[in-house]
Amino acid sequence: MQESPLPTPIESPLLAAKGNGRIRHGFFTRRGGVSQGIYAGLNVGLGSQDEREHVAENRARVARWFDLPVEKLATVHQVHSPDVIVMDETYAGERPKADAMVTSVPGVILGVLAADCGPVLFADHENGVVGAAHAGWKGALGGVLENTIEAMVSLGAEREKITACLGPSIGPASYEVGPEFVERFLAFDPSYEVFFSPSQKDGHAMFDLPALTIKRLTAAGVKAENLKLDTYPDTERFFSYRRTTHAGEPDYGRQISAIAIVEK
Repeated sequence: MQESPLPTPIESPLLAAKGNGRIRHGFFTRRGGVSQGIYAGLNVGLGSQDEREHVAENRARVARWFDLPVEKLATVHQVHSPDVIVMDETYAGERPKADAMVTSVPGVILGVLAADCGPVLFADHENGVVGAAHAGWKGALGGVLENTIEAMVSLGAEREKITACLGPSIGPASYEVGPEFVERFLAFDPSYEVFFSPSQKDGHAMFDLPALTIKRLTAAGVKAENLKLDTYPDTERFFSYRRTTHAGEPDYGRQISAIAIVEK
């Protein structure tokens, strides 16, 4: 397959403002890839039914944006867990079951996939530690964000120097849930009522997953930013599991958000 222009990801002003050139990050959209049909664009989902060679080329393009080989693009088999993996120089392409990764090793790209769930990238620029987490409602409620921060601290990061950014995820105007969903959250913490607002459908509510994510991050002691990019209505830029479900489509693509310590 021929070399093509690299995809252009969205960058976080907060993460970029703290940067010194050692760390690169990007919230990639569906633009800039080779997949076709319902996967059109930069689908990087190994779990999708897309053509394998298309997914492989899309992942290679992401790695090339970092000026690194695709073999150094680390992703995990995401299972909506609170589990975090430490990636080091021995990374060789395996995909352990987990939902977050951290590293202090240059040359390893940490990538999390999403199609409505919240991708969160973390960096301590001063101490050279990065992280990436996939935080849907289960992961956010289960502690994947806090566990990622703790894992970064174990590698030498300092909590007060960590910045985090929530990338493209389903927004509060697009996420309608049933009463049992609300009850689960209020049983966990009654104050979480603030993340729900009335819906047009009786007994249902609109859920603000990004607000919950930012609240959990700031409560854990890190500076956090929300890019406020709703995946559901933006068909041109983002894949969306919920949009696909409502449209009755058989499958969906995944976009990637990635971060790496790059050697200068």
